[in-house]
Amino acid sequence: MTKKLRLLTGDRPTGALHIGHYAGSIVSRLEMQNSGEYDPFIFIADMQALTDNAFDPEKVKNSVDELMLDYLACGLDPEKCTLFVQSGVPELAEIFMYYLNLVTVARLKRNPTVKTEMAQKNMTGESVPAGFLTYPVSQAADVTAFDADVVPVGEDQLPVLEQTNEIVRTFNRIYGDTIKEPKAVLSQNKNARRVPGTDGNAKMGKSLGNCIYLKDDAETVRKKVMSMYTDPNHIRVEDPGNTENNVVFKYLEIFGRDQKKVAEMKAHYEKGGLGDVVCKKYLFEELEAILAPIRARRAEFAKDMSKVHKIFEEGTARARKVAAATLERIRHAVGVDYFNK
Repeated sequence: MTKKLRLLTGDRPTGALHIGHYAGSIVSRLEMQNSGEYDPFIFIADMQALTDNAFDPEKVKNSVDELMLDYLACGLDPEKCTLFVQSGVPELAEIFMYYLNLVTVARLKRNPTVKTEMAQKNMTGESVPAGFLTYPVSQAADVTAFDADVVPVGEDQLPVLEQTNEIVRTFNRIYGDTIKEPKAVLSQNKNARRVPGTDGNAKMGKSLGNCIYLKDDAETVRKKVMSMYTDPNHIRVEDPGNTENNVVFKYLEIFGRDQKKVAEMKAHYEKGGLGDVVCKKYLFEELEAILAPIRARRAEFAKDMSKVHKIFEEGTARARKVAAATLERIRHAVGVDYFNK
């Protein structure tokens, strides 16, 4: 029997998930979970969320429940994957400490993902929290603690996984072959790798206010779709329209179930004779086909949060056993297992 590949991925609890998360990572997780080829470990990265929300802990605490509901509503199945909370696995913090000694401050500052996020959050100079600067090292601990073979990531997170592999190679060179080097897995749908904001911004983000959340009701989704950025020069229906930077068509290429129809609409719009309202109404229908079932399942799970918490409590206990075994190997390799000889 072929051994299943270990999969590790997760999300920061800083609010509910949006459709960018769904297209960019959740769909891939579901496919891999249901393929029977993977052993998925999927977690809520609450410790990482605190690296830039330490002074607003309620935001993180409240968002953990949101994320639990989103995971289950989307179809992540505790019978097929291990769902856990990062802070419930203290072994990760010790592994993180060993890895910090293998990375320079200069290398951390050069990480493109960290630099981009610092700019987005207006972090400058000496004001950057040490925890935020070192979060790629924390992620390296998360990934390697569970002997992950593959890590589904968005393109913006590739530099973080690259840094993980640098740490793995450095550790193994110094202490002997101890930890596994994981591989990144990008969404097969190239358009879904970077879902733009509803306002045309290249990035959809909670802090940017340009998201469609998985939990949004139908009327909220409709309003957000109808206010989407399209082609400012497409004033009259008969005018030829530009679809290249048109958010409505970007979304249709990602979420449209009938791509032949989407291609026909695109050609019609570019030629002229197809209005923005028609395109937006069609997009709303396509999004609702995805979101309505998720919304319904979310409401059902929300009726019994004690059951939801139990699922994650049991998953966290399973995750901790795996991480503890990895930590034992790491402590032995470093030579700090003084009392286990």
